[in-house]
Amino acid sequence: MVSRISDAEAFFEQVAEERFVPTAYTRGPWDAHCQHAGPPAALLGRAVQLRPGAREDMRLARITFEIPRPVPLRPLSVTTRLVKEGRSVEFVEAALTAESGEEVMRARALRIRTVPGSVPATSESLAVPAPEASRQEPFFPVPWDMGYHTAMECRFAAGSFLERGPATCWMRMRVPVVAGEKTMPSDRVLVAADSGNGLSNVLDFATHVFINPDLTVHLHRHPIGEWVCLDARTSIDADGLGMAEAALHDPRGAIGRSVQSLFVSSRG
Repeated sequence: MVSRISDAEAFFEQVAEERFVPTAYTRGPWDAHCQHAGPPAALLGRAVQLRPGAREDMRLARITFEIPRPVPLRPLSVTTRLVKEGRSVEFVEAALTAESGEEVMRARALRIRTVPGSVPATSESLAVPAPEASRQEPFFPVPWDMGYHTAMECRFAAGSFLERGPATCWMRMRVPVVAGEKTMPSDRVLVAADSGNGLSNVLDFATHVFINPDLTVHLHRHPIGEWVCLDARTSIDADGLGMAEAALHDPRGAIGRSVQSLFVSSRG
């Protein structure tokens, strides 16, 4: 029988071709039995790009995750499906399924054909302070010692976990997505991108919940280096609908954007 969680120094351990066991590093800050959505998002992103027959000249340009329910801290199955393939673009779907057979996360990705050096590059230079010029700040209280909050190193150029409002935070993985596997450039982005709403929260965690049932990430280039920055802000309507968006950077400059829809409600 596959154990509930792995003790590997990674977010996941692969135990079969499509089967992955999470570690305690995937545990989110809200529920001891559920994962932060960042690690499973990265796992699906890897599946899209590493699926059998995937073209090497295609690169991830956009990926949207639907998160209909919390991802359990239990073994998960990963499946992929090529939806449509053209000469220059392809659409791929990937899904995470729990032991119960229930789908807990789905991704739909757009990959675009690339030809190195074929067009002039135009991109923004780094518009936020570098990781070396940013500061460490305490994480908000979590009732367990090991989780996503200990698997990621964070440095703030503006704001903090304990302040409300926009924040600019550099994030770096301390462990790989899959044990024994090389970290892909997109891993660094997808592991971090789901943190935009937490970084830029505008309401008190103690009195309100703001849950994102989706996440969309656009990339115009892959990150360089270990650090990814989220320059994030959250907007909330009085009817309980919100949005968190973040400009994404690496130490060289802009790499893309992320957006999360938010369900916002008072606790209790």
